Amino acid sequence: MINVAVTGAGGRMGSMIINTILQQDDMQVVAAIEAPNTPLEGRDVGEVMGIGPINVPIVGAEKLNETLKDKKPEVLVDFTIAVAAVGTIRTTAECGVNLVVGTTGFTEEQMESNRNAIENNKVGAVISPNMAVGVNVFFKIVGELAGILTDYDVEIIEAHHKHKKDAPSGTAVKAAEVIADALNRKLDEVGVYGREGMVGERTPEEIGIHAVRGGDIVGDHTVLFAGDGERLEITHRAGTRQAFVNGVIKAIRYVVNAEKGKISNMNDVLGL
Repeated sequence: MINVAVTGAGGRMGSMIINTILQQDDMQVVAAIEAPNTPLEGRDVGEVMGIGPINVPIVGAEKLNETLKDKKPEVLVDFTIAVAAVGTIRTTAECGVNLVVGTTGFTEEQMESNRNAIENNKVGAVISPNMAVGVNVFFKIVGELAGILTDYDVEIIEAHHKHKKDAPSGTAVKAAEVIADALNRKLDEVGVYGREGMVGERTPEEIGIHAVRGGDIVGDHTVLFAGDGERLEITHRAGTRQAFVNGVIKAIRYVVNAEKGKISNMNDVLGL
């Protein structure tokens, strides 16, 4: 039995992750973490979710260290925000607990902190901007196409719900990185994030990335390869957040036996 702790337990993703873990025969939820000094402190997370008590009280993140030491989970799952996740990752690694992280929007400095915590404390980790199985196949396909269509213009368009705080999405950035790598380009040199005004003609090396926000869009990503006289578009659309949660379950099973001190991604989990 894999014992799992979940942060953001009262949120949409956290609740779906917990609910799906409860349906598995080989794992169980032993800790539910929420924001520091949460008003949900002490309430049974199952009751908060509306599924009835599961005997797991919600605790604030300020008690993360003592909670991990008391409940001894093998894996902590984090889908929160980058500024909070950095501290969570550091504390979790120091407690010797493996990590599955789907939080997006990390800066380079924050990712360096994450890497150091994981390497120094020799824990397993899966960090991915998108856990959906289809999206990770999408990454593989667009990388291969970029290597074939080397003289085509590449544009990436992503759309998400109005509540998403970071832009562009971590998935769009990951797709751009995959494509830039296939084309032997550096994204920080060729990435163009939206266009406005007299920006001049598009350069052949550019990789355009554009963000749309509105309504309750779960997550749409399109990579457009535009050549003279034709274009090829590859699109992934997430209909519900369950697509991400299904990948999380696979990552939980993988990370328990993953190489310690190394950050794995969903390619590793899926054997791509």
